[in-house]
Amino acid sequence: MASQIQSYRAGAEVVSGDAICRKKSIELLEELGLPKGLLPLEGIKEFGYNRSTGFMWLVQEKKVEHTFKKIKQTVSYATEVTAFVEKGKLKKITGVKTKELMLWLSVVEVYIAEPSLEKVTFKTGTGLSDSFDATAFALGE
Repeated sequence: MASQIQSYRAGAEVVSGDAICRKKSIELLEELGLPKGLLPLEGIKEFGYNRSTGFMWLVQEKKVEHTFKKIKQTVSYATEVTAFVEKGKLKKITGVKTKELMLWLSVVEVYIAEPSLEKVTFKTGTGLSDSFDATAFALGE
């Protein structure tokens, strides 16, 4: 995975340190029209965004599991999370898994469908998808 980051590092805006990384990731989510609490990461060491390719990455100290209380959904974020971004969408995501029953499934895409900006849809590598109320991913949830 690190090689993927390396190949997009040239020309990217890269920041280090938890506070500034958190701020930049929230600003990017806001710019994309996605809920600001979608990436509840801790101890972020590096955030990078290559605007020309749409590639973004976050590197954190350790894996984080977060439960979105409103929807009772547990999501695991690896030490490296990467995605290609565009308005209303994170795609080709790596490092994010969701727990369904007893299985951890890789989340490969997150998007908000245009007409209904109230719903966030998560698509897994198996082709399954599920939509949730966007308020469940508000900052601090």
